[in-house]
Amino acid sequence: MANPILALVISFFFPGLGSVYAGKTMMGVVIFIIAIILALLYTMVSFYLIILYIIVWLYAMYDAYTTAKATETPAE
Repeated sequence: MANPILALVISFFFPGLGSVYAGKTMMGVVIFIIAIILALLYTMVSFYLIILYIIVWLYAMYDAYTTAKATETPAE
């Protein structure tokens, strides 16, 4: 019964947490941890890791939206 737009907005600011909100707890935690690791490595290692971070970030938003959309109750 999650709102897809709210799940998308949550994942926009915190990658992975929108999936947790939508009901995919383990997937959301994994995405969140990967996003944190990539953000830390980006600052320490290489500028090109930002590309991987953006891919994970976009996937997190997509996953949160589609998961919430699948669990959404149809309007009567």
